[in-house]
Amino acid sequence: MKILIIIPAYNEEESISALLDKLDSEYPQYDYVVVNDCSTDLTLKILKERNAHYLNLPVNLGIGGGVQSGYLYALENGYDIAIQMDGDGQHKPEYLKNIILPIIENKADAVIGSRFITNEGFQSSAMRRLGINFLSGLVYLLTGNRVLDVTSGFRAVNRKCIEIFAKEYAQDYPEPEALIVTAINGLRMIEVPVIMQERTGGSSSINGFKSLYYMIKVSLAIIIARFTKKRRK
Repeated sequence: MKILIIIPAYNEEESISALLDKLDSEYPQYDYVVVNDCSTDLTLKILKERNAHYLNLPVNLGIGGGVQSGYLYALENGYDIAIQMDGDGQHKPEYLKNIILPIIENKADAVIGSRFITNEGFQSSAMRRLGINFLSGLVYLLTGNRVLDVTSGFRAVNRKCIEIFAKEYAQDYPEPEALIVTAINGLRMIEVPVIMQERTGGSSSINGFKSLYYMIKVSLAIIIARFTKKRRK
């Protein structure tokens, strides 16, 4: 199987080299593409200097547009599995095999790396966990699928999902809405336990009052998505 790691990156100069060093030295069996979303720091310079595989977006598309660009790349280049992995150091490459194994064994179409199965490692703030629990309940209410870590950006999907996400992917904070789209299309989702760590550089885009805005926006988005999006043939 051809496997691609999609790494969205916006101002990740402090962490991207360490991640790519680890992938190059310890996980050469996986291809990767870094999607540089108009970083204003030295991220692009670092990617060029190390001759990394990357896409350089001409305008800032945000996390959703960056990830969708990776799915388009995966679709056009014939990949069987695509893995989303943040460039900020939170996601540990040691769990790549665990995330793709259910897909290889045809037990799932989409696999989410979850912090909340074993509750080990970095668990995020109490306020964020409260929001995640709320979104988890909402996703369950709308789809019947229980997903504990609905905002996890560490996930893998098969070719069916690649084809769907390359054509349709939420642009702002898309992880919960992607679960709705997966469910609408009758695809199988499971979670596997992973241990995450705090970001090694940069800062989160969701802080303070943005957390409340995020909750309201995502809640409305996934409700609307559930009742307006159609299953793709």
